[in-house]
Amino acid sequence: MTSRRLFQDVAEQIVALIEQGAFPPGSRLPGERELSERFGVSRVTIREAEIALQASGRLRIKTGSGVYVADTPSGGGEHLPVVSAFELTEARALFESEAAALAAPIISDSDIAVLRDLLEQMSQEGMDDEEVTTVDRAFHLTIASASGNKAIIHVVESLWRLRTEIAEVRQTHSSVCHHDSRQRHDEHGAIVDALARRDPQAARLAMRQHFSRLIEAMLDATEQREIAELRQRSAESRARFMLSAKLA
Repeated sequence: MTSRRLFQDVAEQIVALIEQGAFPPGSRLPGERELSERFGVSRVTIREAEIALQASGRLRIKTGSGVYVADTPSGGGEHLPVVSAFELTEARALFESEAAALAAPIISDSDIAVLRDLLEQMSQEGMDDEEVTTVDRAFHLTIASASGNKAIIHVVESLWRLRTEIAEVRQTHSSVCHHDSRQRHDEHGAIVDALARRDPQAARLAMRQHFSRLIEAMLDATEQREIAELRQRSAESRARFMLSAKLA
């Protein structure tokens, strides 16, 4: 899919307004209804754009208060730890499972609507890696935000920085995401269904199962890559040996 997501265009327009001074640092953005009328899009699209900008550090979503422009964009020059995709996924499983459990009893109908819209986007074919990652991040950050726990929201945002900014982690995810899109969609659907039922235990379990299966997929992909590399080295050694034998 070559077309950009609508919420990405809206997010860029909001950033432009911030940089032009229309929304100064620390100020509260207009409500979803006003912004949807201003940009000619749905309130769901506005919510997706705000979540994406929260993930990039441009906005801060305060439950029960509103959406505010960050004083300074986060992540500028900040040193990231060296972690593997497996370590990161283990950490995400711990925090995001509990975020889902906390969100379940209090998640709003509008957040459920956002999740279902993102779930529908996940089912579309032809998405490139960047588009898949953007939708997936919006999905998980919506749940973290719905938990109402600022510490968990911050942790999940930080984990997503590792997910998107560390090259080895991006590569590992890319190696598995194109091969299990149907299964990943079903797992995300199970999470949404549990949240819609306001069932904390089911939401926690659905999130854990999603990450457990992801770790297994990563292990399989790593094993296959190592086998391919071993075969390549073996073939190169055999070729050198045969050449040496002919020259002897």
